[in-house]
Amino acid sequence: MRKDFSLVMSSQRIASQPYAERPRPAGVSLLKPRKPGYFLFVVSLLLMLLLSGCSLLPSQQGNASTTPPAGLSPTPTISTMPTATSTSATNATGDWTTYHQNNNRTGYVANAPDPTTLTKAWSKQLDGAVYAEPLVVGGRLLVVTENDSLYAFDSQTGKLLWHTHVGTPVPQSALPCGNIFPLGITGTPVYDPATGLVFAVAEITGPAHILVGLDVATGKVKVRRSADISGMDARAHQQRAALALWSGMVYIAYGGLDGDCSDYRGTVVATKTDGSGALLSYRVPTSREAGIWATPGPSVDSQGHLYVAVGNGAQTSGSWDHSDSVLRLSSTLQLEDGFAPVHWPTENANDADLGSTGPILLPHGWIYADGKSGLAYVLKASNLGGIGGQTTVVSVCRAFGGDAAIGSQVLVPCTSGLRSLKVSSTGKVTLGWQASSTLQSSPIAGGHTVYDVDIHGTLYALNSATGAVRTSIFVGSATRFVTPTLSGHLLFVGTYAGIVAIKI
Repeated sequence: MRKDFSLVMSSQRIASQPYAERPRPAGVSLLKPRKPGYFLFVVSLLLMLLLSGCSLLPSQQGNASTTPPAGLSPTPTISTMPTATSTSATNATGDWTTYHQNNNRTGYVANAPDPTTLTKAWSKQLDGAVYAEPLVVGGRLLVVTENDSLYAFDSQTGKLLWHTHVGTPVPQSALPCGNIFPLGITGTPVYDPATGLVFAVAEITGPAHILVGLDVATGKVKVRRSADISGMDARAHQQRAALALWSGMVYIAYGGLDGDCSDYRGTVVATKTDGSGALLSYRVPTSREAGIWATPGPSVDSQGHLYVAVGNGAQTSGSWDHSDSVLRLSSTLQLEDGFAPVHWPTENANDADLGSTGPILLPHGWIYADGKSGLAYVLKASNLGGIGGQTTVVSVCRAFGGDAAIGSQVLVPCTSGLRSLKVSSTGKVTLGWQASSTLQSSPIAGGHTVYDVDIHGTLYALNSATGAVRTSIFVGSATRFVTPTLSGHLLFVGTYAGIVAIKI
């Protein structure tokens, strides 16, 4: 590691364990009856149970709710609809449980079909704008809004399964600056198969940030706790980054409001999935700014190391304040390693930092990172390199949002148009095709197709090898950070009006 990077380690290790899976009920063997009439007994027992409405499975009880501080938020309201699918909520084909489908943030499904046409399957108008990427769990489509609501729909039919409202969003009058009004749930949620809960962070009137964990089957709130740490001005911090999950912990990253006003500092907070215990946290050691706000949120490797992109900080000379960077944190949020461009002071001064996209984890241990400056960097995940310690630097484009990757092919949301490039096994970058300048949002990919929404609200399907348009369909006006979700033969896109399902 280069001497210009200050290594911060802690001997303290906070143990966290995921919930153990519930034991399965002991089965009744019908292979070796030992008494005459055994078969008749079992059949009679089954008929009695069915007629009485009983179940042979144990009841599934959620985790106890964590009581919020007094005055933190109103009691949530839940509208529960009959379940329209019997598909298991865990390990179901087509699940999309976190931003861009996995902790590497690649946004790629290998066995997806390639479309010749796109048609609208269904759409729903919701109670607020959808900024976060929708999730799919066990045939349920999960959508969150800026009105602090969470919805579950049958992904195939669009039938409402449940709707839970967890608080009152923050009005424009309560914020020093910004561009989302009202401000509710912005960051993409994450689903935890170990608990059956979907986690989201809601910004509520106060202002304050609360973490909620809802039963994915019923919408009932099982976990509810403050996600603000001591000394953190909740009014100045925006939770735009996607949540991450690893080994029984939920990770929450914070940046500032659009306009870089007030006293925010880039922060990552972690909590156990049952909501118990003290919050863990890491704050960028700068006087202000250095937000961790990119929509993909932290990327997490198989060992639980978190990689975050940090925006411009207040420091424009002297010692590096760990802004304009890619940092690696341990699962307990200890700073382990970091990288910054050699000209980080100038980038800080000109708001031309790495914080506008998230680092994406690639094969051969590489990390690809880009941002506002137009330069892209290939880094070694095991040794980020400190200041100027990249393996490769190349001029690509200004980028905002989340990259996607098909193996070593990276798809970059350039402001000049979606760009394809490849990172070789040695870290060399080769530039490929570039799409129309109207395609600037965060892409995903399935099979041999790339999906992206243009600035006019049209969803495009592109040939991943050439960038040629396969087909397209209008879905409606959406945020510049919109990114689709792919599940089976369906695509889901959040808009300012609600949610649209598109059939491949």
